[in-house]
This record gives sequence, C-alpha cells and structure tokens, in this order.
Amino acid sequence: MVVNPYTIFAEIIAGTAEASRVHEDETAVAFMDIRPLTSGHVLVVPRQQFRTLEELPPEIGAHLFVVGQKVAAAVRASNPRVAGVNFFLADGTVAGQEIFHVHLHVIPRMIGDGFGLRARPSSPQRSELDRQATEIAAALTRS
Repeated sequence: MVVNPYTIFAEIIAGTAEASRVHEDETAVAFMDIRPLTSGHVLVVPRQQFRTLEELPPEIGAHLFVVGQKVAAAVRASNPRVAGVNFFLADGTVAGQEIFHVHLHVIPRMIGDGFGLRARPSSPQRSELDRQATEIAAALTRS
C-alpha cells in the first residue's frame, strides 16, 4: 500500500471523528454521508486507505460491493419510500473524487428525488466500438 496523505476517513475509521455508523467489520466501515445526495446516503470504505481503484486489492473491492449490497437492502427495508438504489464510486479528480480514500456511495432513490445522471450518451459506429474494445482487451492482457 502506498503512503497517503491524511483523509477524514482515517479518523472516522479510528473512532476519533464523529460518524453515524451503520456497519463495520475487519475490512470495511459504512457510515452516513454528511453531504447526502438523498436521504439515507451511506459511504462504504475500506479500513485501509487506498487512493485509487488501481491501488485497491480486488478482494477488498469485492468486499466493499458485498457490504454495499447489504446496506442497500437495509436502506430499502428501513424506508418504504426507497424505490431503488444507485452505487457510485469516483476514481480520480476528473471523475468527481474529492476524498482520496476509495469509497463506495450507496444512494437510495425515491420517486421524484431529483438525483440522476445528466450525461448525454453518444451513438458511435460499431467500428469505433470495436476499436475501443480491442484497445481495452489488449490492456487487460498486459495487466
């Protein structure tokens, strides 16, 4: 693991900063986001700090997703207005990452909540999709 600068998540995990916890185990901690996009928005973070997905070991990433699934089910069970759940993970500044400690957002969705993706999808030609697929597949074999 790379030595990383301080993040508030380190204090939350250590119990020295306030957090409204919903789950913790030997690998991950889940707590309420203090800037929720919707009511019930939870963050799932690994106890160890990894700045990026590239640094995150696959088994810890898998565990974050398992905890996220459990939290999503609990959010739905705790609030009958929840009609769906979005998972969101930003990797890098351009993707919207603000705290450089990998974290999975579990965002409850209610009808009319105003949250959603605002991007406009494109419609590339099959030849362009094939070109991109070839490049990505080649990069996968190198990693």
